[in-house]
Amino acid sequence: MNAGQGRTVVVGVDGSESALQAVGWAADEVSRRHGRLRLVYAFGWTTEVVAGHPGLGERRRDIMIQHARRDLAEAAALVALRAPDVPVEQDLLVGYPIAVLVAESHRADLVVLGDRGLSRVGGLLLGSVATALASHGACPVAVVRGAGQPAPAAAPVVVGIDGSPVSELALAFAYEEASLRGAPLTAVHTWVDVVADIPTAWLPDWEAEEEVVLAERLAGWGEKYPDVQVRRVVTRDRPAHALLHEAAGAQLVVVGSRGRGGFAGLVLGSVSHAVLHRSPCPVVVVRAGEQR
Repeated sequence: MNAGQGRTVVVGVDGSESALQAVGWAADEVSRRHGRLRLVYAFGWTTEVVAGHPGLGERRRDIMIQHARRDLAEAAALVALRAPDVPVEQDLLVGYPIAVLVAESHRADLVVLGDRGLSRVGGLLLGSVATALASHGACPVAVVRGAGQPAPAAAPVVVGIDGSPVSELALAFAYEEASLRGAPLTAVHTWVDVVADIPTAWLPDWEAEEEVVLAERLAGWGEKYPDVQVRRVVTRDRPAHALLHEAAGAQLVVVGSRGRGGFAGLVLGSVSHAVLHRSPCPVVVVRAGEQR
């Protein structure tokens, strides 16, 4: 991160309403950080020859390129209306969306996507591009969910904390976001009682211990961000369920890509996967090694 300044944000554009919502959200994000916005349309074209109709493939390609440029121009016009101070680049790149945007993520501070695009399949809650970028992106990935309207300023930024290294990165991202937005922060830490059939009186005071764990994780952040009011939530619950409960009144949820329960072969953890698919508000997934 660049201390909240000069951030380069890339938005995937495909002409869908979901993508336009992502563009509007990203424009607000860049405006807060005095950064720049790149609108990227991935043009997945392969050479196509139609038997008996020479040149038909090329004409079809030209029409698709015109549509792509129109979609980019519409997205840029939206940014100009919503955040006229934001410098905007438009780029039409040849390649399939996942590969193009993963490559873009190596040069960006944040990639922003709508939760579903024009290629969506009925019943699919989250587009394949958004899922793949959240799993493989080289920088944090924001998936804009919900109605697309800006949340009230008093709505919190919610972050999940489990003590893993990637949740520490998520915490850093969430504090910075809360500070820039002038929003409170809700830090969620859950615990699960795995001991069964033992009288409660014989068990240690798990809740008190987990309160201490959360306090330790938050130590020092208050000095760095004295303007951020923090609400601590320590609860005996499944992490995804607790985060989704808090997301109902939030303007943003920040999660790590994998927590303490993650397996080496699982690219996107079950908690982040559940939040991405079910959150009523935008979600940012932060992966290990991304902060810069």
